[in-house]
Amino acid sequence: MTEGVAVVRAADAERDQRRAAAALRSAGLRAGDRLLLSAASSPALLAVVTGALRTGVVPVVLDPALPAAERAALAADADPALDADPAALLTGTDEADLADVPLARPVHYTSGTTGRRKGVWSGVLAEDDARALAAEEIDLWGFTAADRHLVLSPLHHSAPLRFAVSTLLAGGEVLLPGPFDAARAAAVVSTLAPTTTFCVPTHLRRLLARDDVDWSSFRRLVHAGAPCPEPLKRAALDALPTGSVWEFYGSTEAQFTVCAPEDWLARPGSVGRARPGRRLETDERGQLWCTVPRWARFEYWRAPEKTAAAWRGDRVTVGDLGRVDADGTVWLDGRREDLVISGGVNVYPAEVEAVLDAHPGVLESAVVGVPDEEWGQRVVAAYVGVADPAELGAWARERLAPAKRPKSLHRVGELPRTSTGKVRRLDLPEALGL
Repeated sequence: MTEGVAVVRAADAERDQRRAAAALRSAGLRAGDRLLLSAASSPALLAVVTGALRTGVVPVVLDPALPAAERAALAADADPALDADPAALLTGTDEADLADVPLARPVHYTSGTTGRRKGVWSGVLAEDDARALAAEEIDLWGFTAADRHLVLSPLHHSAPLRFAVSTLLAGGEVLLPGPFDAARAAAVVSTLAPTTTFCVPTHLRRLLARDDVDWSSFRRLVHAGAPCPEPLKRAALDALPTGSVWEFYGSTEAQFTVCAPEDWLARPGSVGRARPGRRLETDERGQLWCTVPRWARFEYWRAPEKTAAAWRGDRVTVGDLGRVDADGTVWLDGRREDLVISGGVNVYPAEVEAVLDAHPGVLESAVVGVPDEEWGQRVVAAYVGVADPAELGAWARERLAPAKRPKSLHRVGELPRTSTGKVRRLDLPEALGL
């Protein structure tokens, strides 16, 4: 089951990065130019992205499965100097010098759970800022040359790519087993003994459902990308080595918190505290704002009005709602656009979902508001699990105020998701026939 797993070693990757940099220079690209890449996860993609970044060329990394029309629209928006196949950039033997660290961040287009995708652009960083950005990620997760990092999510997403690049910069190895398959991933974990991985809750759920996974090699499993139901989180904490299951809250645009296992156990359901050099607070609407260091600044590519709405000085928001306790612990309530207003009462889907997910017969749930003539919106829930809808409704009535109780509960085989594991709430009403 582990045949065909690509093992990317830092020394080999360095050579390929130099070849990629030489090819880009020969093609006329310079620092600040954009390089469009649309390919499946591979050693070539990882080398070209990292080599480009270490010369200041900015890779724009697209999902290779995008429909042709959507890819064309994003390519036109990115306005790249070159649109290339990563493997084609590694065919030469010339090598170019590289900076010690990436001089830019890749451009990723936000996953688009709502509205038009937006490109996240940071430009070319000053040397001090580039070093600070690289050191922040490596130091936070403790990457070293002894690490073997398992990639479970496609590299066209920001977090998987960031973790893989950081591992190589620290001198470690990266395992690329291809598109996620639970049986294959279980075999890779059990036979190749990775020390670190990034995953989304969907990966955790599928792997923890198996009895053939040897988790003992992990020193750090980090999850994010979507809310992790409390029962699933506890199952992960029980299955993996003590102290190894961490979480963070962030987005394509910026990183905000980190949550050590002991912090989560002390405050189940929280997402930890601000990362080093950051501070989180809420405004009058309950929207979270984060003060970030200079190297974490960004703008939305060719969208100055959206950039202006996201920033207040050195504070930024991505539209999430939440709370910050006196000790700095952060709790998420969902997205502003997910807020349900029923009979004039604000209902945060995350709060309702936490109650439903706590039922022993529920694996996961999602809550959405649908139009209602009397209440404006009514709360509707979909869930995966064996719980009887009537029994689950009684459970919710005991634990939620009337306005927050789902008016209907729908048992489904799975929830609609983006490729990063986020629930597509806008698709729920149609999926439920509402």
